[in-house]
Amino acid sequence: MTSLRWGIVGASDIAATRVIPAMRALGQEPVAVLSSSDERATAFAQAHSIASSTSDLDRLLDRSDVDAVYISTTNDLHARQAIAAASAGKHVLCEKPLAMSLDDARAMVAACDRAGVILAANHHLPAAGTHRKIKELVAGGAIGKPLAVRVFHAVSLPERLQGWRLSDPARGGGVILDITCHDASAVAAILGTEALAVAAVACSQGEWQSAAEDAVVTSMRFEQDVLVQTHDAFTVGYADTGLEVHGTEGSICSRGVMSQDPVGSIRVRDANGERTVDPVDSRDLYEVTLAAFARAGRGEGAPIVDGVAGFRALAIALAAKEAAETNRTVAVDSNVRPITAA
Repeated sequence: MTSLRWGIVGASDIAATRVIPAMRALGQEPVAVLSSSDERATAFAQAHSIASSTSDLDRLLDRSDVDAVYISTTNDLHARQAIAAASAGKHVLCEKPLAMSLDDARAMVAACDRAGVILAANHHLPAAGTHRKIKELVAGGAIGKPLAVRVFHAVSLPERLQGWRLSDPARGGGVILDITCHDASAVAAILGTEALAVAAVACSQGEWQSAAEDAVVTSMRFEQDVLVQTHDAFTVGYADTGLEVHGTEGSICSRGVMSQDPVGSIRVRDANGERTVDPVDSRDLYEVTLAAFARAGRGEGAPIVDGVAGFRALAIALAAKEAAETNRTVAVDSNVRPITAA
């Protein structure tokens, strides 16, 4: 695959604003789009200069000029569509979260393994130059042994995105599956370890009538007793975002980095004082993701967030949802392989 040809499954905002422009910047091409109705699919195709449109998934997957699919439908549809794509021999880049249940996510991973195709989750943060630099600093011992991570990722949900994310938990609405799972992916990539348990408190703060939580605070324990705090919300319009990693020999403090854009700053504080880390790779996050995905499809390396990592981010998010609903600490189920009898 010298230049990936894509089937776009879902006429979504993120496909339009982020992913399709990144595909074209890399010389990758969206050749067909699927939506829930022919009318919506046709309108999206015309608006984004895509040659073909359909509301029939089998028709899109039968195309010989589609190498891979990008799935950005509502979360409840991801598993069925990804498994069908794998069965058709297509590589799969799926929006987060991978699915609505761990069993469905396991089935996605297994289906792609059986078919010999790539499965990746479109968690953008591990692709950011800032996050990759923080990971490099931690791995290189810049702050000694990591002790704690603090994430602040409270933002204002744009009006154009306020539909099912607020009104329909059955389709994956709520801030935990929308934002906390991104935090989980980012922290796991930086630490290189797995989450063990999560406690959480969630509520609905917005002036809208929300059927799903729109604000949450979590406390997590990762392997090696690293403690992680997150604050995620759809309700905060004027705060900065950031991620901090504190260790035995210093701290990494970043600001503006929980973003879809290649922005933000990093400072390291230790016994020698404080320094700014510069330069940082400023490539578009989605271009980095898509370039790595294409290389993986050629057998050259791995996606930025592969199916297993996407599964584990979902596992953390689902544990956080359960913790918030039950007022107890919940163990994270990181077993991506179904347990079978001996």
